[in-house]
Amino acid sequence: MPQVATAAPAAESAPRNILSVSQFAARWPAWSQASLRNLIFQSHQNGLDDSGAILRLGRRRLIDEQAFFRWLAQQQKRTRREAA
Repeated sequence: MPQVATAAPAAESAPRNILSVSQFAARWPAWSQASLRNLIFQSHQNGLDDSGAILRLGRRRLIDEQAFFRWLAQQQKRTRREAA
């Protein structure tokens, strides 16, 4: 029977920093719980869903901190391109 390599991609092997909305807001005071919930509510329109930054477990919403800030950087780059 041939063996199949099961190594995970490097991006998924690193531990992710997953925070609840309230934990994220406490860690990053620039983001209120209300503003985060609004971003999550509109995530299908603003690209946050596609970024993988929001994890949905039943009614619970969790934020992948690194993915959120990657998404934010992409939004900033997109805004700069549109302004030029």
